[in-house]
Amino acid sequence: MKLNELHDNPGAARKKKRVARGPGSGKGKTAGRGIKGQKSRSGVAIGGYEGGQMPLYRRLPKRGFNKPNQKHYAVVNLGLIQKFIDLGKIDGKVEITEEVLVASGLVRRVLDGIRVLAKGELTAPATITVTGASAPAVEAVAKAGGKLNVASVAAE
Repeated sequence: MKLNELHDNPGAARKKKRVARGPGSGKGKTAGRGIKGQKSRSGVAIGGYEGGQMPLYRRLPKRGFNKPNQKHYAVVNLGLIQKFIDLGKIDGKVEITEEVLVASGLVRRVLDGIRVLAKGELTAPATITVTGASAPAVEAVAKAGGKLNVASVAAE
């Protein structure tokens, strides 16, 4: 392949619609903006503006609360861990830590820790050490003959 043979996939690049270039273009004269009015002119910003009236987003009461120090966990399901063990990306015989999960590509980044949930089924006995896990996940790993070591076990 040569440099002059490189090109986009078919349909990847689309030509820009050229408006206001005569009646033959199909978007001539008013350029698809209709006739008159504020929206037909340039420099319009009427996102939340209601013509001097109190905007809707300020009339409605605030609701909810965002915890400033909340933890964000990377979530892993047991079924995915089993899939990675079957594919040979994770060695089920050695202890599965957060570093092993990141190295295998199952988790992109650890964030505030990794939390294991019970979706899917774990068949191989494995020792897993993570920051958090749901109670059903701990039971499922124990049932498979493994052990799930956690910093905190929280009910789902």
